[in-house]
Amino acid sequence: MNQRKTFIAAAIGAVFALASGAVSAQTKWDMPTPYADGNFHTKNVREFADEIAKNTGGKLQINIHSNASLIKHPEIKRAVQTGQVPIGEILISVLSNEAAVFAFDSNPFLANSYVKAAKLWKAAKPVIDKRFDSQGIVELYSVPWPPQAIYTKKDMNSLADLKGIKFRTYSPTTSRFAELVGAIPTTVQVPEIPQAFKTGLVDAMITSGATGVDTQAWDYLTHYYDTQATLPHNVVFVSKAAFAKLDAATQKVVLNAAAAAEARGWKTSEAENEGYKKTMASKGIKILQPSAKLTAEFEAIGKQMTEEWTKKAGAEGEAILAGYRK
Repeated sequence: MNQRKTFIAAAIGAVFALASGAVSAQTKWDMPTPYADGNFHTKNVREFADEIAKNTGGKLQINIHSNASLIKHPEIKRAVQTGQVPIGEILISVLSNEAAVFAFDSNPFLANSYVKAAKLWKAAKPVIDKRFDSQGIVELYSVPWPPQAIYTKKDMNSLADLKGIKFRTYSPTTSRFAELVGAIPTTVQVPEIPQAFKTGLVDAMITSGATGVDTQAWDYLTHYYDTQATLPHNVVFVSKAAFAKLDAATQKVVLNAAAAAEARGWKTSEAENEGYKKTMASKGIKILQPSAKLTAEFEAIGKQMTEEWTKKAGAEGEAILAGYRK
């Protein structure tokens, strides 16, 4: 009888050991992202996560927390660095208070097309990767937003029409832009944009067509000026420590999925840009080109901001610009 009990106990122990091993073999990551589920960046992240789950047989699963529901946008990088979460997505220019080099993509009219933006990212990537590496982070992929436009509640023929108005900004660089055009910079994160306009907290903003559609801009403003000022980049990155815990085969799956997400994201960004404008036009927003006077004024501000950025970014900034201008 004792032998039978011992055998049963051993069998039960083996089952629990196997179950425990199965559980420990599966890794689950929580991933905070700043944008809504309908946003193309978020959709791309979900495809990235699905591909990883599929190609690892469920060994690595990434749970996406969209719309800044888990961690607020400006805090995501720190959360990854401190191990609060293993992976995250941010708009890279929100880090420019930490280091000016992170605003490489935010100098107006420097790289104002997808071809130019790709060339700029090629020049910036080694510099950004090196800095991230020193901070315990691995950059996985980057995707640009559609070109940034200016949204207003009235006609805008020159910079004088922006003077003194409350201008929604989302990064130190866009705040500087607001200052230079004579507006009052007011930081508002994406989920709060509609309420900020409806309550009079802001009167104008610079952002992409994607954000305009996501936040239903037709409910709170009337004009879209297609300035194509910049194509700001989002980056997805992972903690080096968390990545190192994965076996080599899983790491390869993650990197392959990241490469696919980057290619897919760039293609989607460009393809959907015209669609965003058509959607807004169909809802009553006036889609307009800036006047020659306004364009010249913006270009002068862009040149000034690029010069200021290069001084702040130092050798890193000079290296990026040199690579871009080859």
